Amino acid sequence: MSRPVLAPVRSTFRALAATIVPEAGSLAEDEWQELEAIVEDYLARRPPRLRRQLRLFVHVLGALPGVRWGRSFQALDPARRTAFLAAVQDAPALLLRRGFWGVRTMVYLGYYSRAAAAAEIGYRANAAGWEARP
Repeated sequence: MSRPVLAPVRSTFRALAATIVPEAGSLAEDEWQELEAIVEDYLARRPPRLRRQLRLFVHVLGALPGVRWGRSFQALDPARRTAFLAAVQDAPALLLRRGFWGVRTMVYLGYYSRAAAAAEIGYRANAAGWEARP
């Protein structure tokens, strides 16, 4: 079993998730644990190097706003969080853009893979495909 990736950066990851998917901000603790378990399960099958890079990048995203605003990402108001992530997403440095794409993908994976989220958006996948639809 691999070492948990998100545990050392949990508060930053949750703040990122709540900014990327605003509905995540209202998740209860058990729902956060479900989201994180989905992400951890996916990451457990990825190379150790990728897991370390993701953890480091989340840590960097948590600290980087301190350069401009003197506060961590978690301490920023929602508007500044959004502005910061938009700047990272559109950064001239390809590494920053790719890193953000990876974090955003992990957030979407964790949030939308939960059964409750699938029900909220009306997702009703069926092994029988379109024929199963009324």
